[in-house]
Amino acid sequence: MRGLLRVLVPLLAAGLVTPVPPAAAGPPGKPAFEVMIAASAVASRTDRRPNAGGGHDPVARKTFISWSGKAADTYVQAYDHRTGAWTAPKKIADGESDPHNYPTMLLAGDGHLLIFRGMHNTRTVISRAPLAHSLEGTWTDTEIPEGDSASYPMPVKTVDGTLFLFYRETTNELDPTANSDFRPMKYIVSRDDGKTWKNSVQLTGKPWAFGSLGRADHMDEVYVGQLRYSPSSGRIQFVYTLAGGGPTQHKHDVYHRNVYYLSFDVRTLRFFSAAGHDLGTQVDDAEQERYLKVVETPLELPGGLKSPDYILQVGTQRDGKPFVTWFQFDAAGSPRDFAGAWNGREWEVREVANGLRLREIEPLKGGTWRVYGTRDGRPDIETFLLGNGRVWKPETVITTPKPVQRVEVITGFRDPARILATGAASARDVSVADGDIYVAGAPR
Repeated sequence: MRGLLRVLVPLLAAGLVTPVPPAAAGPPGKPAFEVMIAASAVASRTDRRPNAGGGHDPVARKTFISWSGKAADTYVQAYDHRTGAWTAPKKIADGESDPHNYPTMLLAGDGHLLIFRGMHNTRTVISRAPLAHSLEGTWTDTEIPEGDSASYPMPVKTVDGTLFLFYRETTNELDPTANSDFRPMKYIVSRDDGKTWKNSVQLTGKPWAFGSLGRADHMDEVYVGQLRYSPSSGRIQFVYTLAGGGPTQHKHDVYHRNVYYLSFDVRTLRFFSAAGHDLGTQVDDAEQERYLKVVETPLELPGGLKSPDYILQVGTQRDGKPFVTWFQFDAAGSPRDFAGAWNGREWEVREVANGLRLREIEPLKGGTWRVYGTRDGRPDIETFLLGNGRVWKPETVITTPKPVQRVEVITGFRDPARILATGAASARDVSVADGDIYVAGAPR
């Protein structure tokens, strides 16, 4: 602590770090979180998923983060673990005033930072830093034609440096005869640090990776809530829900329905169910209904809200079996929080809490995960411990001055930069950008 104070005191005096009162520690043994404001009153509303918001670079001894500012423009910052100082926000690219055009970030195997954006329903754009292990200099933008008509980029770097970028395709942008509520998942792959790419159609010959077409309820849009890569298994896990117009119309994102789980082998490009069924290189509706469904939810709009929400989380139990978390809404529009754990034969689903928007989960030890949640209209991030997808316990509260809209565990984090939390803007339109950028973790 004395070493931390020696570092922070001159930085506070210089205005390079904005302090926040420490989180309530709670009973003995519960962790306290140190909260830093990396940037004040700069964040706009964003539709970003909890994936690849930032990463720690052990070579540079820095943590890099990305976020959406005014007009959904992309910004990056760096935290120097030696000095405890943040760089000023650096604008990388225009967001075209669309909250879907949020950035995701990876450190490629050659040490260069990459920013991925799916420019809502149109194209995939990758911004590349000119210098290795640095965000300095003029970044270059490249449109990737292999990732056309893309939204919601979800990048992963495997242990051998291969880059996968999963995205949802808006098919009627390419084929005007396609229904507006047909939006399957695809991916692109690079084996040269993001310089060249091939898509899943080129690699497998299949028209999509996973999704559905022709359901009677027209729920043929995929909303992936989270993906998670396991280096030990070589698999990427997914949790997702469906969307569409409902049985009487073809219309984009009127309803949400059900929760599904599947995994993907990065070596063979094949998909698998929780029970181990080999589903090949493309998953269709019959397979997802027979093998992948965690829970069936009503086709309804409780409190006028789409339910389940599209932010979901996926993790593994102590024995390697998967679990997922999500929230639905009750008739009053209040969140109800659920966890589903695979027991080897079926999904055990239980309601674990209520009133929380579940934002992110973090692996701890022995099948225990930390769950980060927020309550609508309130500041602070509440944390809970979830054991093997079944046992739920309150943990602590991370104090923030204002409400938070997104939480992401930083890839390969090093404390005190463990999570990136994007503050909520005061308006939905991205012309308003007054949310804070928080980074929190255990004190050094």
